[in-house]
Amino acid sequence: MMGDAHERDLHKQARQLIAQGDEISGEQQSQLRSHLEQCEACRQYAKGASGLVHALRSAPLAADVRLVRATQMRVRFHAARLRRARERMWFMAVACLSVGLSATLTIPYLWRLFAWAGEWAELPPLVWQAGFLVFFVTPALVVGVTLAIRGTRFMSDGDR
Repeated sequence: MMGDAHERDLHKQARQLIAQGDEISGEQQSQLRSHLEQCEACRQYAKGASGLVHALRSAPLAADVRLVRATQMRVRFHAARLRRARERMWFMAVACLSVGLSATLTIPYLWRLFAWAGEWAELPPLVWQAGFLVFFVTPALVVGVTLAIRGTRFMSDGDR
């Protein structure tokens, strides 16, 4: 009785390995070959499975025209969406580079202008330096918050 259960397990394992096809390890392949040499039923099962796989692979597949058109439409839609996103990213990169370059070039002049204005108005250095900081940072914060809000809205509108 125990031998029958063991033999059923061997057949079951062999059929599972046959179903996995080329995805089994070298050791499993050798075990399967060894079993198939001794077992006619599993050998016939493997032959039938191989024939079925070959038939399925050689059968031509034809898609419905509506499915092809719908797929093409979706691919074009997503390609256009990716193109727009790439263009926006390019614009943002150029804008950031321009702002960074102009800020780097103008900081020394703005600093001198604020120092001169602070001396002219007889303000303590801490006051005109704080004014410079507010003048320099506020536009970037306003633009950043605006872009973040608009970007979030555009993303949610575009995903619908």
